[in-house]
Amino acid sequence: MVSRSVYKAAGIVEDTRGIAHRVAQISVSAIKQMPVLASKVGGCVSLGQGIPSFSTPDFIKEAVIDALRHDDAIGKYSLQPGIPELKVAIAKRLQREKKIPYINPETELFVSCGAMEALAASISAIVERGDEVILTSPNYSSHIEQILFAEGVPVFAPLIEEKGWQLDLHAIEKAISSKTKAILLCSPANPTGTIFAEQDLRAVAQLAIKHDLFLIADEAYDFLVYDDIPYFSLASMPEIKDRVLSFYSFSKIYCMTGWRVGYMYAPTRIIDQVLKVHDAFAICAPTISQYAALAALRETNGKDGKGDESIRALVQALRARRELTCQRLDRLTTLFSYQKPKGAYYIFPKILRSGMSSMELALALLNEAKVITVPGEGFGPTGEGHIRFSFGGTEDVINEAFNRIEQWAGTL
Repeated sequence: MVSRSVYKAAGIVEDTRGIAHRVAQISVSAIKQMPVLASKVGGCVSLGQGIPSFSTPDFIKEAVIDALRHDDAIGKYSLQPGIPELKVAIAKRLQREKKIPYINPETELFVSCGAMEALAASISAIVERGDEVILTSPNYSSHIEQILFAEGVPVFAPLIEEKGWQLDLHAIEKAISSKTKAILLCSPANPTGTIFAEQDLRAVAQLAIKHDLFLIADEAYDFLVYDDIPYFSLASMPEIKDRVLSFYSFSKIYCMTGWRVGYMYAPTRIIDQVLKVHDAFAICAPTISQYAALAALRETNGKDGKGDESIRALVQALRARRELTCQRLDRLTTLFSYQKPKGAYYIFPKILRSGMSSMELALALLNEAKVITVPGEGFGPTGEGHIRFSFGGTEDVINEAFNRIEQWAGTL
């Protein structure tokens, strides 16, 4: 497997003497490494980490302020699986939006420190040493590290770039072996912004049934879909309810990245085991963040709540930023080609300049143009030769970043 570490490419050497192999072999995501390096460069603008520029909505903040003043429980541990009222509200959201007939909020949900913690705990709970987990390539970089930490083996099934990074069902089926434990899919996808087609997701579900595999569905961007494209959730399929593990986040939909709260929906028997890992590593999600999440869901009814209005405004703003990003890329046709994203707030252009790796380009843009990006090398084997841009920042930030890239490109 290629190196995924920007630190290593930048010449930073780790001392791993005495460190467990399962930790020494993994890397901090390039998504997180690039801003750290940028802090030492100074004066950078970011097309890097996926942080929406918008503040947490006022109605959420006001609810938390009121709770801080009047509810002493906000400063204490919650129940380990999460605040019961929040789990009930989550169940209602999933039933409404995923068309799931019934969810037991007590046994089929747990509230985590962001979707990331739930994903890591779940992979640790189901993956044993040597088990294979099939990932798409490109894929969200932290999924690789989570599998490796569990001493599993990531197996990559390339996406079809010329079809807008859609699933290659033949590649997925070919990747299945006697050691395969799960298939992990992220849709809308990070880093490509792809929304996988319903018929393809249903076909993958049938493969999981045929080969008795788990399906891991990272749906952190499930709300962020453009161009009226239909979104299909694996969680909505009753025939795979016993094998699908679904993960969601408050970070993007409510601009709560720093609150660190997400949740998992899965069969009771899986939740029971994942809670063992959750207890060992985190005890419970931050109680104050769970109060914020509850406030968010109480004002979201799928129609006319304050939360619904906030989500619509967010999607509208990000749609405009997507258009701006594509317009700016259209002025850099000697440097990049791209597939227009249909969801999330990432775009994954191909690098057209020969002889320059994604790591080299990302570090050059950082040090010479003072623009933070993420090298494609960190997103799986077919990520190499590409670079990830986020359009979560303001239009001013996007324009300034591309002004610098254009100026830098003109010096080559």
